[in-house]
Formats: sequence, C-alpha cells, structure tokens
Amino acid sequence: MNPSDMNNDLSPQDGATTDTGAAGADDLQTRLAEAEQKAGEHWELYLRARADLENQQRRMARELENAHKYGLERFVNELLPVKDSLELGLAASGTEQSGPQALREGMELTLRMLGAALEKFGVREIAPQGEVFDPQWHAAVSMQESAAAPENTILHVMQKGYALNDRLIRPAMVVVARAPGG
Repeated sequence: MNPSDMNNDLSPQDGATTDTGAAGADDLQTRLAEAEQKAGEHWELYLRARADLENQQRRMARELENAHKYGLERFVNELLPVKDSLELGLAASGTEQSGPQALREGMELTLRMLGAALEKFGVREIAPQGEVFDPQWHAAVSMQESAAAPENTILHVMQKGYALNDRLIRPAMVVVARAPGG
C-alpha cells in the first residue's frame, strides 16, 4: 500500500464534509450565550433579593426603635386619667365644699383607677398578710414573737411588693412570726 492510498482511507467519503469542528464551535458559542443569559438573570434575581433583604432589615430596625421609643404609650395613656383625678382632688381640697369624706372617696377612686391600670399591664400586688414567709417574694424586716401565729407566718406587711408578669419587681417588706422564746 502506498502512502497516497492511506490518505484516501482517512479522507471523508461519500460527500461528508470536514465542518464538524465549526459546528461544534457554533454549538459551544450558543451554549455559552445561553449560560451567560441565565447567569445574568440569576444575578438580577440575586440583586433584587438582596435589596429586599436590606429593606426588610431597615424596616425591622425602624420598628424595633419605635417599639423601644413608644412601647410605654399604652401604659402612659392608662395612667393619665389617674393623674387627672389626683389633680382634680388636689384642686377640690382647697374649696370649703370638700370635706374629709369627699376627699377620702376621691382618693379611693383614684387608687382603684391606678390599680386597674397596673393590672392591665400585668402588674400584680404582693400583700402576703397571714401567708407563710417566702424569701423569693418577701423581704423580712424583722421577726416578732407570736403565740397566735405559726412560726414563719407573715404578721404585718410594712410595704406591699409587686410583680410584673410573675417577675418580682419589688419584694414585700414584712414582719415574720417566730415562736415565743425562740
């Protein structure tokens, strides 16, 4: 076999063309263009999502700031009528028409208004007269001998305590019973 015959064996036969390399390059170019288009679309989606996230973070920070700044607004609105009542009572005390009974009734009404306002916001009064001493809720000011009350029972509440949603704000100041001679 001569070398020219070998070349004939490797050359395209039956009218086939040698454009397979060009067709593959065109296919790659098309695929590259599609991939670039998809990458651009994904980049746009990423930028929108990032902008949405940043906007949401700013909005949440603003809402948190407002919550801190104006969180007591409802509480203040509940206390304002109590202040108004105290001011009216003070003004009425200067007149001759206000007797001690009228002033007392006004003070009792104002105290009830204040108690109701505090209750609305989860403030609970701790007045443990006659209860067993509990150091988590009570602060013993002194101990007093008592034959009438069992040991460690609260005899007198010197100052009421307060809890906010079951969290101690101020313990009740109390006098606790102890056994005689103990």
